[in-house]
Amino acid sequence: MTIKAVVWDVDDTIFDYTTADRAGMRGHLAAEGLLDGYASVEQALARWRELTDQQWARFASGETTDWEEARRDRVRAFLDAPLTHEEAEAWFHRYMGHYEAAWALFPDVLPVLDTLAGSHRHAVLSNSSIRVQDRKLSVLGVRDRFESVLCAAELGVSKPAAEAFHAACDALALPPHEVAYVGDHPEIDGQGAADAGLFSVWIDRAGGSAVAVPGGDAAPGRPTDRLVGLRRIVSLGELPGILRPDTRFGAPSTFR
Repeated sequence: MTIKAVVWDVDDTIFDYTTADRAGMRGHLAAEGLLDGYASVEQALARWRELTDQQWARFASGETTDWEEARRDRVRAFLDAPLTHEEAEAWFHRYMGHYEAAWALFPDVLPVLDTLAGSHRHAVLSNSSIRVQDRKLSVLGVRDRFESVLCAAELGVSKPAAEAFHAACDALALPPHEVAYVGDHPEIDGQGAADAGLFSVWIDRAGGSAVAVPGGDAAPGRPTDRLVGLRRIVSLGELPGILRPDTRFGAPSTFR
């Protein structure tokens, strides 16, 4: 096996989205005087995430083709208020100020990108929009590490569809079996990439899930028992040891 390139997911893979989202929502609700409307910040964040998923599903299905309007609808639903276009947009941008203040890479990202810089090419495939992720990667200081950034909003197809992963391979002019995909979601990223023929690596930062792979074991009854054909790691520090067996930077995961 020769892996020539790594395609990366962004949110909760290289970018600590969950921490930034939680911190941003906490700061925004406090500034807007909305904390008393929820039992906890976690409850408010769960509602915000639920609405984010709903609006993304509308966009991905083609129910709406206006990303910005879907975003404004999310704000209206969250506040349960008939906001104007301008009011919803202003509210969202105030939230973004708090959210962006908490943006950060995971600490294992730069060391791995540095280690693999001379041996592997790099690209991004995200279920978002290029405008969002291109700016995020630029602010985080890593945009120039990636040859291309592909996103579902512009591709017209989203993970876990094989077409999305194959578009990333086409951008690199490489066949799927020479490309690794690294993502945090076991089904959307891990199984999707494996089914598309890529060398699939699931980054399970929580470290508490089980995954079944050929020749491996998994705890019974877990949703991940059905997953096959992917490698599970709990830190990106394990990645060079999987892609480059001769490296001394990290070791292959014991959860393969």
